[in-house]
Parts: sequence; C-alpha cells; structure tokens
Amino acid sequence: MTLTMTTIVDSPIGKLRLAAEDGVLTGLYMDGARHGPIGEEAWIEDDSPFEEVAAQLEAYFAGERTTFDIPLRSSGTKFQQQVWAGLLEIPYAETWSYGQLANRVGNPKASRAVGLANGRNPISIIVPCHRVIGANGSLTGYGGGLDRKAWLLQHEQRHAANHRGG
Repeated sequence: MTLTMTTIVDSPIGKLRLAAEDGVLTGLYMDGARHGPIGEEAWIEDDSPFEEVAAQLEAYFAGERTTFDIPLRSSGTKFQQQVWAGLLEIPYAETWSYGQLANRVGNPKASRAVGLANGRNPISIIVPCHRVIGANGSLTGYGGGLDRKAWLLQHEQRHAANHRGG
C-alpha cells in the first residue's frame, strides 16, 4: 500500500493542502474547496516531500515564477487525464474557454464534460484549471471559489509583463 504524505502551506488565497505519494505530488487542495481530497484521514503529516513544491508555490505567489517543474501524478479517467494535460498547455496569464479546451483535447462537442473534468482537477494552481473561463469571457465555476479564481487570474495578469520576452 502506498502511503500518502501531506502538509499544509500558507498562501495569499488561504491554506493549501499538499499530498504526495512516493515523493510525487498527487494533490493540491484549497481550504474549503468543493472537491476535497478523498481518504485524507489515512494520510501522514510530513512536510519533508514538499520543500521544492512549497518553494515553487512561494515564487509563483511572489510573481517570480510562471511555470512549475514538479513531478505530478493524478488519478482519474482517461478523459480527465486528457483534460488535465490540456490545462498544462494554457500559457501563464492567458485564458481559454471550455470549448477551446475541448477542441485542444480533440473532443470539440464535449465542453460540458471538459468543465466537469476541469472541476475535478486534483492539483489546482500547478495544473491551472483557473485559466478556463466561459465562452463569453465570464468567470464560471471554480472548485476553490470564484473569488480565488479571480485573484489567481488578476495575479498572473499583474506579473505577466515581468516575464514577457525573457
């Protein structure tokens, strides 16, 4: 049986629970998010596997990092995995509609299913589900709450100019 290690880190959008198995990040959950971790009562509190994750998150929130270089593993259906991989292709400080993401994963008529898969993303922020918006440009559904989604998008917009051209 694989042990899941966990810790909590502070962030400008509240406490974030990190989860890892065999040193690989498997979850990043916002406090009070709609879809929280499953089985966390068996997790072991230990912050040692998370030093690099915490450092990269701190740099992201400081506006110094636009991408993450962390081994990730998420459990989900084949379709969910495709959607989550598509999320990683959305550039920093940009947004795609659910329809654009559905096109990207090769299933243009599946924007509703893409939205459901997006909402089940277990590694928020690092797998940037906050960058997906409604077709009309509105901020729609976000498991961590629309206020956090707006904060993350505004944060990236504020810092995007610092990272262009270099």
